[in-house]
Amino acid sequence: MRFSNITAAVLALCAATPALAQEEEKLVTVSGSVGLVSDYRFRGVSQTDKEMGIQGGITLSHASGFYAGTWGSNLAGWGTFGGSNTELDLFGGYKMDLGGGMAIDAGLTWYMYPGGANKTDFAELYAKLSATVGPVNLLGGVAYAPKQEALGRWYFSGASASTGIFDAPGDKEDNLYLWADISSTLPDTPITLKGHVGYSNGNSGLGPNGTSVAPTGKYVDWLVGADFAVPSTPLTVGIAYVDTNITKAESAYLLPNFSSTKNGSSIASGKVVFSVTAAF
Repeated sequence: MRFSNITAAVLALCAATPALAQEEEKLVTVSGSVGLVSDYRFRGVSQTDKEMGIQGGITLSHASGFYAGTWGSNLAGWGTFGGSNTELDLFGGYKMDLGGGMAIDAGLTWYMYPGGANKTDFAELYAKLSATVGPVNLLGGVAYAPKQEALGRWYFSGASASTGIFDAPGDKEDNLYLWADISSTLPDTPITLKGHVGYSNGNSGLGPNGTSVAPTGKYVDWLVGADFAVPSTPLTVGIAYVDTNITKAESAYLLPNFSSTKNGSSIASGKVVFSVTAAF
């Protein structure tokens, strides 16, 4: 009798396994994208020496609201961290639907630069609140990176950075970033208009690898643009004007680090950026 009960239980479990597997598939979703941009701008500052970037990422999301993923891009010029000259972000968090078109999202991003110089990786906490009001999508966010050596003011100026001799080796600083986004799809069209404004407050110098998340200490970046979702394809074509309020005088002490290696122009000056992205 005991053998018969075990056999029946095993058969029942085998019969239920496909259904359980199908249910499990619904609990976890995978999404991602791969894209090409004419210039990778991080908070208004070029990370690819004002040249093209190839980017991509993937995210695993659970029905409970938890998610984790990774995103990467090539780097050059200001974003040169040695090694593979690559930024690889690992992130994870929790997103909760608040109802009424609102949601809250909080997590952590670990910025990595594989094979690069020491003390370049850093962690940043973030929280975002999104809302939909009619055809308009709104998002506000705050990102805070606690004191870390990667964000420290190791070089006081671009001149000292060019010597390779640290002014304050081992210094640790934090960084605060506040931002707001707005977007809306034009009725009966595949076109979405978008806007962004951000405020950085952090290290007013250069970090251990001659870069900084907030190079002039405090500055504002913004973006206005549009996306075109190509019908019957996963492709989106975008155009945006990206700029900052960093003046030539403010960035002068960061030179030559804070300029294009091609013509010496500012890597934080206004520029039209094009993109093509395929989502899955």
